[in-house]
Formats: sequence, C-alpha cells, structure tokens
Amino acid sequence: METSTTFILAYIGMAIMLSLTCIGSIIGVTIGGNATIGGMKKNPDIFGKAMILCALPSTQGLYGFAGFFLMLSKLKGMETLGWGPALAVIAACASLGIVGLYSALRQSQLVANGVNEMSNGQDVFGNTLILAVFPELYAILAFAATFLAIPA
Repeated sequence: METSTTFILAYIGMAIMLSLTCIGSIIGVTIGGNATIGGMKKNPDIFGKAMILCALPSTQGLYGFAGFFLMLSKLKGMETLGWGPALAVIAACASLGIVGLYSALRQSQLVANGVNEMSNGQDVFGNTLILAVFPELYAILAFAATFLAIPA
C-alpha cells in the first residue's frame, strides 16, 4: 500500500510540473504573439524576427516535458519508492513547474517589449534576444535541479 501511495504522489508532482511549465509557455507565447500582431500593423516587416522572439517562452514547456520524461523513465524501473524520495520528486517537480511558469511569463514580457520597439523601427532584435535569455537561465537551473533530484 505504501509503495503505490508514494508512486501516486510522485506522479502527481510530475503532472504539476508538466502542467505549470506548459501553461507558462502557452501564456508566454500568446503574449509575444499578440505583441507581434499589434506591431505588424505598424511595421509588417518584423514578422520573421518577431516570430523567433515569440518562440522563446515555449522552451519552459519543453523543460517540463523533458523533466517529466526523465522522471518517468527512472520511476518505471523502480519496484519500490520510499516516502523520502517520493517527497523529493514532488518538491523538485513543483519547483520546476513554478519557476518554469514564472520564467515564461517574465520572458514573454521582455519579448513583447522588444517586438513593440521593433515595430517602431528600432533595431533591437539582437538585444532583445540576449536579454530574454536571462529569465530562461532560471528555468534551466530549475530543470538541472530536478534532474539531480531524480531518485537513485
């Protein structure tokens, strides 16, 4: 009974991780896309560069999926899972989910501002791309921590 309960808790943590990171990516890509559509009214030539910027918040969902896949492959090979490792899985997964959600939202705000300035004729694509990496870094760190927290 205890083993099935601990596995259920671990899977709930994984579902939270995947859901939150994907929700962050959905909202983030939409924010960037909305800025692009509005900016194209002023300057239709920005679409290619703006599309690249809009795709950046989608990576947090990919980190959630990669974390889910890595955790799932490790858990499928286990016959038992103690309470300590199960709680570690929940904590690590929840951390990646929350950080991924927030990172995608904040990254999309940077992207939207860059797209807005590109529509005004400013050449800020490269600078926006560089600055948008900073919120991404924390999603990468949370993914690495989740990877390290996978039970042995």
